[in-house]
Amino acid sequence: METNRHFQYTWKIIKIATMLLIVLSPRMIMAQTPYKLIPGKDNTIKVLGTSNVHDWTMTSTGIESQGAFKFNAREELVDITSLKFTVQAKTLKSEKSSMDTRTYKAIKADQFPKITYQLISATVTAVQANKYSIQTTGNLTIAGKLQTITMKVNALVNSDRSISIHGAQKLALTDYGIEPPSFMLGAMKVGNDLNIQFDLTYIK
Repeated sequence: METNRHFQYTWKIIKIATMLLIVLSPRMIMAQTPYKLIPGKDNTIKVLGTSNVHDWTMTSTGIESQGAFKFNAREELVDITSLKFTVQAKTLKSEKSSMDTRTYKAIKADQFPKITYQLISATVTAVQANKYSIQTTGNLTIAGKLQTITMKVNALVNSDRSISIHGAQKLALTDYGIEPPSFMLGAMKVGNDLNIQFDLTYIK
């Protein structure tokens, strides 16, 4: 009698454990994979701005970045557990060297040669097969001043398992303690608002 009750109890535990494994396994079986940025000119960060004379663009391909992307058992992207990137400030180039020089001075590039971003958290939402919308929070440091920003980015997991990420974010120079620079004895004054656009591709 005692043996029978023990057997029934053990069998009940086994069934409960099996059910939990079936329900939870897609979430439990997840692989966290380190990725790094593909070197090359296809990875760009652009800074788009305005002035009282004309709009302008600065572009950098001098980017370093790495992160950890998490996939579930169905190879769906479910999380980004870490991500950081660094841009060498003096790799930002416009079509005019005089503007570049004044920009470097404005952002204190000699004193703070790197612009950095460190991810704090990410919420991944599947949009369609292999395409994702990601709401992020992270710390962006420019000219030595750190600001926490929220940003929505789009990600595509390619057939070779590389990951392409692109997005845009609006910033204000004064939020980073930067006085918008002027040129030609003040005849041209740069606007305070910037639009940062980025296209980045990561590989394992």
